[in-house]
Amino acid sequence: MWKGVCIGLMLWSVNGMAVCPVWSPAKAAQEMAGLQAQITRWDEAYWKQGKSEVSDDVYDQLNARLKQWQRCFGDKPSEDIPPKNGSLSHPVAHTGVHKVAGKEELRQWMLNHHDLWVQPKVDGVAVTLVYQKGKLVRAISRGDGEKGEDWTARVRGIPSVPDNISGPLADSVLQGELFLQRDGHVQKQMGGMNARAVVAGALMRHEDKTALKTIGLFIWAWPDGPQAMPQRLKALTQAGFTLTARYTLPVSSPDEVEKQRQHWLTSPLPFVTDGIVVRSAQEPSGQRWLPGSGSWLVAWKYTPVAQIAEVNDILFAVGRTGKISVVAALAPVQLDDKRVQRVNLGSTGRWQTLDIAPGDQVLLSLAGQGIPRVDKVVWRGVDRTKPVPPPARFTTLTCFYASPACARQFIARLVWLGSSPVLDISGLGESGWRTLHQAWRFDHIFSWLALTKEQLQNTPGLSASRGLQLWHRFEFARHQPFVRWINALGLPLPQAAVKALGQQTWQQLRERDAESWHRLPGVGPEKARKIVEFIHHPTLDALSRWLGEQGVQGF
Repeated sequence: MWKGVCIGLMLWSVNGMAVCPVWSPAKAAQEMAGLQAQITRWDEAYWKQGKSEVSDDVYDQLNARLKQWQRCFGDKPSEDIPPKNGSLSHPVAHTGVHKVAGKEELRQWMLNHHDLWVQPKVDGVAVTLVYQKGKLVRAISRGDGEKGEDWTARVRGIPSVPDNISGPLADSVLQGELFLQRDGHVQKQMGGMNARAVVAGALMRHEDKTALKTIGLFIWAWPDGPQAMPQRLKALTQAGFTLTARYTLPVSSPDEVEKQRQHWLTSPLPFVTDGIVVRSAQEPSGQRWLPGSGSWLVAWKYTPVAQIAEVNDILFAVGRTGKISVVAALAPVQLDDKRVQRVNLGSTGRWQTLDIAPGDQVLLSLAGQGIPRVDKVVWRGVDRTKPVPPPARFTTLTCFYASPACARQFIARLVWLGSSPVLDISGLGESGWRTLHQAWRFDHIFSWLALTKEQLQNTPGLSASRGLQLWHRFEFARHQPFVRWINALGLPLPQAAVKALGQQTWQQLRERDAESWHRLPGVGPEKARKIVEFIHHPTLDALSRWLGEQGVQGF
């Protein structure tokens, strides 16, 4: 039992849901009330107008976030009860389904249940169908589980729902999912497509009947049907509900469930899914079904492709060229196999356009090469304070020399010149450069060349052997080709132009005018002017002389 509890807590933490916000009671009440009001507005739009103003994944994650906050601050988590938008009673209540956090919780549940079957969790709109003497007499929306809307007229317009049936189902109550029909839908590749909202909208728009032709039906429950699942599936198939037998499979272990779950996630299906459902064929009689009482079945949902993360802070970084970029520090979330705690928001202009502040909830996904990105802001906190970005006074010609104002760009220049394409000082990252700068107070970005072997071996925070390794690497860098050193200086020259230069010296570069630079590949008139300005800048004059005194080739 304790193993299951621990793993459950770990899963909760991995998904970024375990840490409570550091809020005063007043602020907590304000933020919870604001998010609750927004969720209520989304509910009203969805259930009463068939409009989805936010994707299903976003809604589910924000709804879970609200419940987390309520648990954190001692409030009773709000119940997921749809707005009362119908007065027609279900003959058998919709129970809903408990969602397990992962395989271990599923294992615990399976220990106490038998005669188990797995089905895809079809993503659509739940419905009750009532057949009497072989005729469809009533179709009722799920509503709050006990009462719903009369959808009979609309459902009769759906070709996949039979008006007349015979056999054991001639007098029956069925529960199932009206779904958007798809041809070869691969969930892992194509995602949810907001299918649930599309179906809900089609059922709400009474004037448009063409959309009903795109709706299919998956029966997932036959209250008071045969206790033996094979008999139940055979009768459903004979009545025309063929999908149920095809996608209801026996399982006996969590490993089997996991394997089938992965198969349905990556295989072509005729519907959108958001997970799987494991159910026992041994069900209580329909009169005992109540909302929230479905103990004989559980759902194991897929991990959303995009995750909601809370913004803890907004940070600013100055790159080696003086460009200011904005980074959002996040409450950790798991995206695929990556634990994401920071995401680059780009320039200050893009950050201001996105309008992101600490406390906001943002939707994250993985871009090409698995790089986290912010897709949009899905919830802005009630009390929002945005930090002020640093002044835009940094350029390609600033911060070659150390100063408090230049701290960020200065370190960025050091990291750049030590990188593999430049001077290739391997094993020395940002923290290593900060350690050296703090110990020896660099005057400029090349001051490390003057450090002696003894100084490096006695650097606080570095071992003697590590210091000796750095001395050898610095000496190796000293003898790197001239083209690498002009790259280390940050000369704004395209690589194609660097190759075309050939072997030259700094003095030869100074003698070139804008027109001669313009003749090199990739160098336009404006770029040529900036290169001349860069090379003749007093700061570069001083650094080039200093490099010459250190014996660096070409200076």
